[in-house]
Amino acid sequence: MEAPQPAPAQAPEVLDAAPEAALADLVDRALAEDIGSGDLTSRAVVDEDARARAEIVQKAEGMIAGLDAATAVLARADGAIRVRLAIDEGRWRADGPVLEAEGPARSLLAAERATLNLLGHLSGVATLTARYVRAVEGTGTRILHTRKTTPGLRDLERRAVLAGGGFSHRAGLYDAILVKENHVAMAGGLAEAARRAVEAGRGAEGGGAVEVVVECEDLAEVEQALAAGVPRVLLDDMPLEEVRAAVKMAAGRAVVEASGGVSLDRVRSIAETGVDLISVGALTHSAPALDMGMALVRI
Repeated sequence: MEAPQPAPAQAPEVLDAAPEAALADLVDRALAEDIGSGDLTSRAVVDEDARARAEIVQKAEGMIAGLDAATAVLARADGAIRVRLAIDEGRWRADGPVLEAEGPARSLLAAERATLNLLGHLSGVATLTARYVRAVEGTGTRILHTRKTTPGLRDLERRAVLAGGGFSHRAGLYDAILVKENHVAMAGGLAEAARRAVEAGRGAEGGGAVEVVVECEDLAEVEQALAAGVPRVLLDDMPLEEVRAAVKMAAGRAVVEASGGVSLDRVRSIAETGVDLISVGALTHSAPALDMGMALVRI
């Protein structure tokens, strides 16, 4: 029996389709590092003209994500491979078929590991995100990813977080201002850093206004950020009693985000302080891969 699907705290966010050129480049690199000069084993034991049907199966409870990447790997490995999906992304279940692919057996075997690596990793990200979202259900708090992503996989990992019911933090350094402790040190203090950030955020270089977030380590810094007109404060690993106090201070003045020291065991108690957002680096840097397997049948 399928487990109940975790419901997102808010309506799910949607990203545009993954850029085709970027996905093709990623897939090419994934295949090249595995195949190299050729699959010696398949050349040795599989007839060149053999055809097969491959089924990828989910073997553990969780949520599927990364179907676009998996499909792209198979298609890139051989244009003769045909893929049929057996499930939609963002669906929680115990196990079952994910997709079926049919084509040249050697090509299916060559694509197997890259396909399973991406599918298992991204489904793991979606699964862990769904567990966090379920843990804060009913509080109104949103779960966000961070920039602690796998180099080259950020776009796909962000999509996996969204499939799990989470939300986007900034995509990179280019789409929001986030003042952290090293920026504060370089600016000569949080008050000055916050002032500069707010001013720049009204009309950022090269474009219009952008979101401004300032990280605060204690309540004194929260007050300085609020006094500068910062619209969103990020509470860095604060004790729960200070988080509650910061939420009261910021009421009607700024959005409150909590981060640092977040775990599945603690996330609900953090959400119950009244914060609007909780960012969780573990969603992308520590998510266990969802167990997948691929079996071939000669046709």
